[in-house]
Parts: sequence; C-alpha cells; structure tokens
Amino acid sequence: MVNNEIAKKAAELAELMRRRDDLNNTTGFSSNTHYSICDVIKIASRNNSRFAVYVEEKLDILRTQFDLKYWPTIAECVEELANNAEAASPKASDRLTAVATDAVRPSLADFVKAFFEAINESTSRNYGHFPSDFKVTDNSLASLVNCSLNLNPEDFVDGPYIKRLRQRRNEGKKEKGDRLEIR
Repeated sequence: MVNNEIAKKAAELAELMRRRDDLNNTTGFSSNTHYSICDVIKIASRNNSRFAVYVEEKLDILRTQFDLKYWPTIAECVEELANNAEAASPKASDRLTAVATDAVRPSLADFVKAFFEAINESTSRNYGHFPSDFKVTDNSLASLVNCSLNLNPEDFVDGPYIKRLRQRRNEGKKEKGDRLEIR
C-alpha cells in the first residue's frame, strides 16, 4: 500500500518536474528552483556531518569535471524512486515477523506461533537470556498467551490447544529439517 502510494506520487512529481523544466527552458520565465541533482544532494545533506567531511569536496570535483549532460535530471531520479517503489516486494526481515505474518488470515494461532518463535529466539543458543534447554509446559504457555493478549475467560486457550499447535509446528519443521525446542 505505502509503496503503491510512493510510486504514484513520485511518478506524478516526476511528470510535474519535467513540465516545469520545459517551461523554464522554452519560455522567458524561470522558477529559480533546483536544476542539478548535485545541488539537491548537497543541500539535502547539509545536516549530515559525514557528507561534509568525506563526500562534499569529492562531489564538487565531479560536478565541475562533468557538466549536467552527464548527470540524471532531478525528474529522472524521482522517476527511479517511483519505479523502485512500484517494483518493491515486501518480505519479512526476520524469522519472528515471518512466523507472525505467514498465514493468509490472521488468527490466534499466528500469535502463538510467533510466541513460540520469540521464546526460541530468546534462548542462549540464539544469544538470548533463556537457557538453551529452556522448557515450559503447554499449560504455562497457555497462561502466558491468555495474559499477553488479555483474553476474556470465554476466549482462553488451554494446554491441549497449545500442544496441538506445537505438534503441528514441529511436524512442519521436521519436514523442513528444523526443530522447535519449546516443550
């Protein structure tokens, strides 16, 4: 959704910038706006001390060495942002997010799966605080889930529910060669 909006707005902006360039180049008017991508980079980096120390001078040398015909226009840069956003394919950047968002429809089972993964990632073998042989009963996990989600008593999950999810998950992991250590 966000990438679609960025793509749409960046494409519109690129077209407006081309129209403005045409007006600046074909009429007796000038809008006194940025014309060079180097100007945009330099001004956008004014609060970046690393740019000032390491990049600015080199960019100035390149800018004087190569005139504008060698650089993309600002509109071309904005259009590339639109193309990049349009082609974006969001993916989970960590295993916990992948587990939590894997299902087509969100459910309580998704939360429990993510909870399993969070505990698994928190063990010492993953540089977490729980011991690597950390074990918790299904009933204890059910209580933790009920409290974490502040479920009403009629919506509580129980130990057998957790056990079914854990067994289903372990069966899937065996097929993939993984193993869930939570017991």
